[in-house]
Amino acid sequence: MKNIISYKRIIYFVCLLTVCSYTIIPEDSLVIGFADTNMRYSYPLAKNTTLASSWNGKAWKGEKISQQLLVYSDQQLPGIKVKATALKDAKGNLIAEGAFSVSYVGYVWTDGFGNRERSCISDRRGIVFDSSMVADPLFAARPGNSTTKNLQPVWISIEVPRDISAGIYKGAIEITGKKKYRLPINIEVINKTLPPPAQWKFHLDLWQHPAAVARAEHVPLWSNEHFEAMRSLYSMLAKAGQKVITTSIVNEPWGHQTYDDYPALIRWIKKRDGSWKYDYSLFDRYVAFVMSCGINEQINCYSMLPWGLSFSYYDEATQQVKSTKCKPGSDAYARMWKPMLIDFERHLQQKGWFDITTIAMDERGLEDMKYIIGLLKSLNKKWKVALAGNYHPEIEKDIYDYCLASKFVYPDSVLNRRKAEKLKSTYYTCCAERFPNSFTFSPPAESTWLGIYAAANHFDGYLRWAYNSWPDKPLQDSRFTMAPAGDCFLVYPFATSSIRFEKLIEGIQLYEKIRIIKSNRSGKTSKQLSDLTDALKEFSIKSAGSGQAASMVQKIKDILNRESI
Repeated sequence: MKNIISYKRIIYFVCLLTVCSYTIIPEDSLVIGFADTNMRYSYPLAKNTTLASSWNGKAWKGEKISQQLLVYSDQQLPGIKVKATALKDAKGNLIAEGAFSVSYVGYVWTDGFGNRERSCISDRRGIVFDSSMVADPLFAARPGNSTTKNLQPVWISIEVPRDISAGIYKGAIEITGKKKYRLPINIEVINKTLPPPAQWKFHLDLWQHPAAVARAEHVPLWSNEHFEAMRSLYSMLAKAGQKVITTSIVNEPWGHQTYDDYPALIRWIKKRDGSWKYDYSLFDRYVAFVMSCGINEQINCYSMLPWGLSFSYYDEATQQVKSTKCKPGSDAYARMWKPMLIDFERHLQQKGWFDITTIAMDERGLEDMKYIIGLLKSLNKKWKVALAGNYHPEIEKDIYDYCLASKFVYPDSVLNRRKAEKLKSTYYTCCAERFPNSFTFSPPAESTWLGIYAAANHFDGYLRWAYNSWPDKPLQDSRFTMAPAGDCFLVYPFATSSIRFEKLIEGIQLYEKIRIIKSNRSGKTSKQLSDLTDALKEFSIKSAGSGQAASMVQKIKDILNRESI
């Protein structure tokens, strides 16, 4: 017999499994059960999946855990509503209903890599990729598109309180359609505690795109409504442990490779006498706002090396916006940037932000980076530099926040020294990697895998472009002509999470749990720590392409959820 609940079966069988107090009519054709969070379900796949009749999970105190529920029928689904009851242990301790969130999985268009090894901007020109609908966005209410006519996946999460007792907590998921159904939940809370996201050590850097929010949510750019729209989106990012504020100190730092504009937060003004002044009012408002959302450890300023090396400014003499191109190392470049850096430092010092600010560059060459570092250090040796790109041992010591492309790793001696000097050493994935990745067509487990890979290779964290650089209609179509579908965003407008984002958070939590287990070890190595060390050795970029990401992740979870250290 399949481990599945089909409500054509007899009342007695269903009630034994679910402690059901509702009447089930045999002709009801709904099929309901728990499935795999590492799968994106279509109706045919759901019909061929063995479902579980209960959710049996383990969690640390303070951990967020998730499960996927499937509801399907060979007829059109009725309106359904899903909710969770409070969970209770044998002593009467509760995990309240408010600890649960229930989201209805929606579908968007996606594409793929085709037969290519990489699929970045130049690799995609003139090519039409096969497309399909895929499960990803997580909506507060059930979406009405035709993809979910016969199937509705439901994403259920529990944020386990930190102040509860360890033990087994029992409750149920209630599904209301034409009738009510009830499936049991049994969660074992382990006597270990995960700190709140603001205290996580994982250095998460997902790039924010404020202008995309204004366009997608139909509010005027930089209006009060715009800032209010960003608040829920950025607060959701803070709850994932985000550490870095993405700021643009020049117009279009990435040469407009996004659907939306990326305007500067600082207004450059060339006065009639040829000198410069700078309006920081928008920069100040934006940074203070993001900090108020809970993201406050670092400010990355893009960029002294924008793609295209084009710089725009307002010219008082002509009362026009002009642009100029100048190369690093030229007199024109120095005349433009030296006064700005001197004034910007003064302003940052005044705001108390200088020590947490970096001048950030993305995938720029070695010679240009040498020049930028030299210019900054000639003005103030305390300027911090951030770079995402290839590994250059020649400049490594001068880069505070160095994020390597995933094909690189640090030499052990370099990484140990960087940690001792409290420098940030992270890695990133982008459109170049078929795997591991977080495209809308990527296996969901790969998003979790990314956090464990960081732990296995002793990175401080992970960077991704981008958090919310949305295409034209992201809630319907995740495709973008310049990159694989989902490459430029992890969440959707109106603070709508996704399967990918939730799985990324799962991986970050596992990174933190690994860190805690290692830091709490006593003099001798336990079997848990020994097994963990062996399992982490399996995490290499090559292994991510083996199709075993889900089983690799589960192995780590099982080790971490043992009671003894």
